[in-house]
Amino acid sequence: MEVDGTMDPEGPITLRTTKFITNRLLNRRQFVLTVFHPTRANVSRSELGKKLASAYKTEAERVVVFGLKTKFGGGSSTGFGLIYDDEESQKKFEPKHRLVRSGLAEKVVRASRKLRKERKNRSKKVRGKAKTKAGEPAKKK
Repeated sequence: MEVDGTMDPEGPITLRTTKFITNRLLNRRQFVLTVFHPTRANVSRSELGKKLASAYKTEAERVVVFGLKTKFGGGSSTGFGLIYDDEESQKKFEPKHRLVRSGLAEKVVRASRKLRKERKNRSKKVRGKAKTKAGEPAKKK
């Protein structure tokens, strides 16, 4: 299926979907997306999602576009697209980082990997109740 977007102020884009599969097990439609954008450097995922949603008559929130790679020399990009049937199945099957990106999940805030390892190793050096104090970062002098 081809979608033409000639009314864009930045320049025209054309979307072409290939290898279109209806995946009943995961409640989604999946496809390879080719975007032709001769006068633009690239196209945003949100804009592509809106165009695909209007083409396939669904909500823009259910459309997930990822893995976009711009061809050398510009003018076209390829990537993957998924259109989920409902929000429940999207939350169930979509990876956490893409749910955070689309605003359906909260990002888990943790200390950096190095800090977590340093804290763990400091707490190994003591026993008992002092372990909790050793887990805290060292005091600045």
